[in-house]
Amino acid sequence: MNIDWASFTPWSAVLGGVIIGIAAALLALVNGRIAGVSGIVGGLLGPTFRDFGWRAAFVAGLIVAPLVYGTFAALPSIVIDAAYPMLVVAGLIVGVGTRYAAGCTSGHGVCGLSRLSPRSLVATPLFMAAGFATVFVVRHVIG
Repeated sequence: MNIDWASFTPWSAVLGGVIIGIAAALLALVNGRIAGVSGIVGGLLGPTFRDFGWRAAFVAGLIVAPLVYGTFAALPSIVIDAAYPMLVVAGLIVGVGTRYAAGCTSGHGVCGLSRLSPRSLVATPLFMAAGFATVFVVRHVIG
């Protein structure tokens, strides 16, 4: 493994983590809700729309924030080395996994671990292990 030290930017990563932490804490304090993206989006797609307003605002913020950032700074180039069918399959697998785990990496990893949730203490390492195994299989077994 090689680290591109010229592109290593720990301070922007720390700042991003602090912003995510503040946003998650504010959502919990103001709304009493956990900032788990899969649960928020899943609530938008459900049969009832009782919490539609704040959920739609949260998702809109996820979409609008990079656009606002792009007006002040250059957006990083994004390179995806996978075909669309593989991306669709990967997305479906992640979606099914988040339903089985009753949450996603943001809900369990950010919010659940900070609350010392036993379920999140189990789910987060399992998410990481599944990611490690997937990368190993795709890069070294399948080729």
